[in-house]
Amino acid sequence: MPIATVNPATGETIRSFEPLEPEDIEFRLARAADTFRAYRTTDLPARADLLGRAADLLAADEEPIARTMTTEMGKPLAAARAEAAKCVKAMRWYAAHAGELLADEHPAAADVTDSGAARVVVRYRPLGTVLAVMPWNFPLWQVIRFAAPALMAGNTVLLKHASNVPQTAVYLEELFHRAGYPEGCFQTLLIGSAAVEEVLRDPRVAAATLTGSEPAGRSVAAIAGDEVKKTVLELGGSDPFVVMPSADVAAAAATAVTARVQNNGQSCIAAKRFIAHAEVYDEFCERFTEGMRALTVGDPMDAATQVGPLATEQGRADLERLVKDALEHGARALCGGHRPLRPERGWYYEPTVLAGVDATMRIHREEAFGPVATVYRVPGRERAIALANDTPFGLSSSVWTRDEDEMAHFARDIEAGGVYFNGMTASHPALPFGGAKRSGYGRELSGHGIREFCNITTLWYGAGED
Repeated sequence: MPIATVNPATGETIRSFEPLEPEDIEFRLARAADTFRAYRTTDLPARADLLGRAADLLAADEEPIARTMTTEMGKPLAAARAEAAKCVKAMRWYAAHAGELLADEHPAAADVTDSGAARVVVRYRPLGTVLAVMPWNFPLWQVIRFAAPALMAGNTVLLKHASNVPQTAVYLEELFHRAGYPEGCFQTLLIGSAAVEEVLRDPRVAAATLTGSEPAGRSVAAIAGDEVKKTVLELGGSDPFVVMPSADVAAAAATAVTARVQNNGQSCIAAKRFIAHAEVYDEFCERFTEGMRALTVGDPMDAATQVGPLATEQGRADLERLVKDALEHGARALCGGHRPLRPERGWYYEPTVLAGVDATMRIHREEAFGPVATVYRVPGRERAIALANDTPFGLSSSVWTRDEDEMAHFARDIEAGGVYFNGMTASHPALPFGGAKRSGYGRELSGHGIREFCNITTLWYGAGED
């Protein structure tokens, strides 16, 4: 696969990069390992100062890097600006909070007396160089939400970014260098997928994190498992959005539109399956379909655009096959279901709502990565929960109800890494993020995220001699 910026709004190749040669990869691996030995001993205030400077630089670069992201993967420019701002927020949050998140823990003396210790300390120490295999859909945020805590913990980072966002990948390396980080702290590897295994197996790489498809996750997990290396995986999602009779249906429907088409529908945590109780199904479905139909599809650089193109031609073709399969097996398109007449160029797809979906259709089990929603009618809470869980994925979920007893049941029974009540799923620096089942394992963000790539070390001190 070429390493190139191909504008999805036009299909035009903007810029191409040659993959790194083996000797260049070796140089960067050695530099990352050498830098780690010194960087791991820096104190947290020094690391926080570096990360704060990087955040300030990114804030100043918001407009140009937003335009780069929009050019590379097609997200509306306003969304790209918001992504850059979110990254700044996360960097500043970790700079401010890493000290408390990584503070030594001191088990109570009464709890460790029978171990023979005079005192015990639990300390969080960095693992080493971490390989990050990152996707194109949030080309800045996906990297920063891992890199900010990893760097604050004292690790060094090697980034293998998606091959269609190379300019964003290069920018990230330059950003951290401009902030004053040693050159080996954060390095971008412009390499193809076939080169990942050799890098991951290198003994100088301590661990890996991947956000991406299930096949990519399986591959990285298998290699890392063979090498006995720590991994964190954030994979696909087919998140349910459940609407019960006590909900504010108008608010739920309006939020559902945003939840489905954020990032042109190309988000793992976007709501994809909309499950409405029979008492409110008709109202919800009408409002939701009307909102989806009213969206403006067009040039992502245009301020009026709400839905831009899909990031790749292959991605659109995959989405079209899912929709075609559903329609051929009896589903109905309440809106959309095809490419728009305008724009004529680029990889656009109409916002689509499919009703009458059942288990015979691929879209019932597979992730639709684009602005396509499926709607389901259910008779009650238990069927809603069963349908919400009828997926191999378990990333997050959204449930709309004002009934506290219902909330308790959904919180207990939905098989996902998050349950958001009366709001759409979103990531935040202070909240742990990750999934269950085939959506992966491990957590990003919050204290859980910063500790994923730490050696949690027990320091045991004996009483000594009298």
